Amino acid sequence: MTTVLGCIADDFTGATDLAGLLARSGVRVSLRIGVPSEAPTDPAAFEVIALKSRTAPVAEAVAETLSALTWLREAGARRFFWKYCSTFDSTAEGNIGPVAEALMAELGSEQTIYCPAFPENGRSIFMGNLFVGRQPLAESPMKDHPLTPMRDSNLMRLLEPQVTRAVGLADRLTVSRGPQALRAELDALKAQGVAHVVVDAVANEDLTIIAEACRDMTLMTGGSAVAMPLPALYLADGTLSADAPKAEAPRIDARTIVLSGSCSAMTNKQVADYTSRGVPAFQLDPLSLAENGPQKALDWLAKQDLEKAPLIYATANPESVRAAQERLGVAGAGEIVEATLSACAVAARDNGARRVIVAGGETSGAVTKALGVTQLDIGIEIAPGVPWTYCRSDGHPIALTLKSGNFGAETFFTDAQERLAT
Repeated sequence: MTTVLGCIADDFTGATDLAGLLARSGVRVSLRIGVPSEAPTDPAAFEVIALKSRTAPVAEAVAETLSALTWLREAGARRFFWKYCSTFDSTAEGNIGPVAEALMAELGSEQTIYCPAFPENGRSIFMGNLFVGRQPLAESPMKDHPLTPMRDSNLMRLLEPQVTRAVGLADRLTVSRGPQALRAELDALKAQGVAHVVVDAVANEDLTIIAEACRDMTLMTGGSAVAMPLPALYLADGTLSADAPKAEAPRIDARTIVLSGSCSAMTNKQVADYTSRGVPAFQLDPLSLAENGPQKALDWLAKQDLEKAPLIYATANPESVRAAQERLGVAGAGEIVEATLSACAVAARDNGARRVIVAGGETSGAVTKALGVTQLDIGIEIAPGVPWTYCRSDGHPIALTLKSGNFGAETFFTDAQERLAT
């Protein structure tokens, strides 16, 4: 099978989000953890490479992304998708804009779009401004994100400092007139030298129009949802064969561990819901971990019945997070938590856990690395953009779900287990 669409994501939960939406087509989707060290063999129609580059130094993020692009080209891909968070997580330096420009230069592309909208999860763009539910991005809980606090809602203003070429807007009024109108607007902007175009979207119908207008672009960029219509479009025009290999789900032992490192507003609600059900739970304290290490958590885990799906979490409110960061530094506090949750994931696997639920992008990256996972096949969705995936770890079949902080309902941890049981 030759890869039809090659995708690169800037974090692990974002990669599973994208892969899950593409998998709605029923066609096999393969997710690679990091750039594969070996040449492609038996690539899927849709290949997604998950990087851990969202907050990496710009030069490092660009180099790693270009390496992923090379592998995807070897897999046969001629169209590419650069996936970042639906809340446009970035700093003034990047990494969204610099990576997009590097990909454009390598591919010889004169223009690309930016559309992080995900209406099913409450992310919409109107007149270039990103909304989280009914709140502008800069008034949402993202304003207090510990690594990428978002203090502006206007995507053009956010993008302009990150790129060297002109930024423009294709607004909702244009999108509402259909794919031909949008295509004409993009062509007109290109003639004016506009290389980076933010595209409004407030509903799934807008995403279909955008995907149809941009389907032949060498490079598209955005959140996962704007890529969701592409499989159907490719099937309709024969780009994707109707007999492409389908996804298959293995049977997995029910013993489970739940690990939460995200401190997002929604994950706080999800932890509160899960612990209210009387599930065994252990809260990590970064300051205690810095002084005493992870052994207390590991000792607690060793005593748990994994049939009850115990929870280990560092999820906390913004005030507690800031207090830990002031003592340990932003990076230091995060690394301590990630290392501990990774150690717990390995210990749980060695004790028989075969289902692993992880909340938080940085945590997901650390856990998958610790488990030695390099490839995932995408399974059923638990919530929009959050699928179960299947892999092997130390020779064991594992079901793994990687949840971005703000995704999923308050009952997500329970929903995940019930969804896999059906």
